[in-house]
This record gives sequence, structure tokens and C-alpha cells, in this order.
Amino acid sequence: MTSPPALQLDYVRRQFPALAGDWVFMDNAGGSQTLQRVAERISEYLLTSNVQLGASYAVSQTASERLDKASQAVATLINAEPSEVVLGGSTTLLLRILALCLGQTFSPGDEVIVTDCDHEANIGAWVDLQKQGIVVKTWRTVPETLALNLADLAALMTPRTRLVALTHVSNLLGTLNPIPEITQFVHDRGAMVCVDGVAYAPHRLVDVQAWDVDFYAFSFYKVYGPHQAVLYGKREHLLAMPGINHYFIDDADIPYKFQPGNLNFELSYSLLGITDYLSELAQVHYRDRASLRGQLQQAFDLISSHEERLSERLLSFLNSQPRVRILGRRECDRAQRVPTISFVIDGQDSATIPEKIDPHHIGIRYGDFYARRLIETLGLQEQNGVVRVSMVHYNTLAEVDRLIAHLEPLMG
Repeated sequence: MTSPPALQLDYVRRQFPALAGDWVFMDNAGGSQTLQRVAERISEYLLTSNVQLGASYAVSQTASERLDKASQAVATLINAEPSEVVLGGSTTLLLRILALCLGQTFSPGDEVIVTDCDHEANIGAWVDLQKQGIVVKTWRTVPETLALNLADLAALMTPRTRLVALTHVSNLLGTLNPIPEITQFVHDRGAMVCVDGVAYAPHRLVDVQAWDVDFYAFSFYKVYGPHQAVLYGKREHLLAMPGINHYFIDDADIPYKFQPGNLNFELSYSLLGITDYLSELAQVHYRDRASLRGQLQQAFDLISSHEERLSERLLSFLNSQPRVRILGRRECDRAQRVPTISFVIDGQDSATIPEKIDPHHIGIRYGDFYARRLIETLGLQEQNGVVRVSMVHYNTLAEVDRLIAHLEPLMG
């Protein structure tokens, strides 16, 4: 495979106004910095088309057209149809809506399988179905590797299994799970899959069709955009389940039947800023005539290649420290992990590390990151969880070196 060209970081960083300041942002898995063109589209919508959709007058028609373009852009980003794109305030909210609606098609004794390494958003919503007689089982990570093993999943599945909910990338471990393989495995046994892609989407191109997933969700505020999220569902599933909108909203009216009060117009319109940026990023580096989808793939090839170098620099340092334990894969291979790197220091409270880094204007974080069940499995509650450094493509090797320089004295 031919390596992509080196990422032009000067161009990239100019697109993010917050990067012009003194701070180094390495808490990106909690929320990335926002593209200027995203903020501009929010302003454009509010100042020139802030009306209700669907009316006959011209401004309303403009507003409707803008939202249609945004929905199409999101659909292209994930390789879906616009009717399969449900937008909402957060991944947690959208997964709650999905569990509420899909759960109504389940019967007492049906089974849902969750993991112990997901963000709570893709666990708690399904665990709550126990109240209606659904059996919830846990697919646990292998203690030695913290990976998910298909043999363990096979032992849990029965003819009553309706859904397996899992993460594409653990927001704590940074490990890539083989979603196509897992999805095929689950489908062969007659069940559906629901994938949390929040920790994946900032780093790799989403392709719901190629993976054949039934449901997939992530948040745009971690993909350089606003506090808005998307839930993909296969059209046949969205049509088959009841919605939560008003009684007079037809069950065939998707995605609207899952968007009570409608979506947020200005934030939805701003999502065009993300695809515009990724398209331009590809054109700056490749200057060819690829389709938008092709440009998105080119952009993420650039992103993942650069991020692999960031991971290599930090992991090389952490692997050299005898008191440091890295959670997840210790190698930088972009086919295996993203640059979300968590670690603990033997005998040291994780909470004490970021506060010593803060004065140097570097933002990192400690805690369980809402993957509390994994922290409990690992027995790290009393240590205040892990220290997490989460990088994205606008970070630089110089910033990693700056972090290392201030981490090293804390590890003696």
C-alpha cells in the first residue's frame, strides 16, 4: 500500500482558530476543537435562515434546502441514505431513543449482549431493558489483552439473542475492534449489532454499508464539529420499530419519527463544514478529481498516517518507563489502534498527573471516561482510573515532545 503524502499541518491548524493560542489540546477524545467553517455555518444559518422548515415562503425554502444538504453530507460521510440518518443532541441520547424504540419489539426472555469495555452510553440503555424482562449478558474482555474474543461471544449467544452492542474503538483503550468480522458472526446467528463509533469517527472513515452494521452512532463534537450526534439505522429496522414522536407522525416518516421536537437546525447545517473541510484536505494533498466519498477516504488516509506517527512517539516513551502500564495495545500500528492512549503509573494516583501538567498549558485528563465498568473490571477505582492522552490529526510531534518533557520527571 502506497503511503499518503505528509500531512500539511500548517494548513490543517489554520482551520482551527483555538490552536492559535498557547494550549496544547490532548483531551480530544472528550471533545475536539471546532473547525472555523463549522462555526461560520452556525452563524450563517441563524442570521439568514432561522425560520421553521417546510413553509412556502422563500426563506423557509432556503432553510429546508440547507438541512437537506446537511443530511446528505452526513449520509455520504457514513455511506448511508439520508432517511437512515437520525440526528440528535448526543450519542447517549440517541442510543437511549434507540433502546426505547427497539426494545418495544423485544419480548420477555429475549437477550441483549453488551461489553464491559464500552462507554456507558452503549451499555446502560440496554441494561435498563431488564425492567421489561429482557435478559442482558456481558461480553467481557480477555484480562491479559483487554481484547474481545469471538469465542467468548459465541458462548453467550443463543437463539433468543436479539442484539449485540459494542464499541468500535474503546474510548479508554484506543483498540480497534474488527467490526465487519464481528457483525458477520452476529448476523450468522440471527441477531443485530449496535456499534458505538464515537472514538472511531475522528480517526477513520465510517462505512456502515461495507460493515453491514444494523445501527451505528457517534458525536460530531469529537469530529471537529458542534454538540450534535448521528444514529444510523438500516432502513428496514427504522421502519419496523415504533417512533417516539407525536401520535400523528407516520411510522414511515423516517428519520423524523425518532426526532421529537425536530433536530437542531443550525447545528445540523454546520455539519457541512466537516465534510467541506475533509474534501478540501484531500484536494490540498492530492489535487485529483475523486468523488466526495473518495476525497473523504483520502482525507482519513492522511489523518491516520499522521496519527500513527504521533502514537509511535508517545508509546515509545511510555514503553520505556518501567513503572508505566499502558492499557490496550502497546504498538502504534494504525490498523490496530487510534492515538487515544491510557496508562497508569505503579503506586501513583492518576489524579495527581494532569494537575502537574496543567501549568504547562497542556490539556490531558484522568478518570474512567464513562467506561466505568472497565475501570471496575481492572480494579483501578482507588487509583482514580487512568491518565488519558487523546490526540488527533491537528496535534504535532513537537506537542508530543512537549508533553513527554513534562511527564518524564513524574515517572521516576
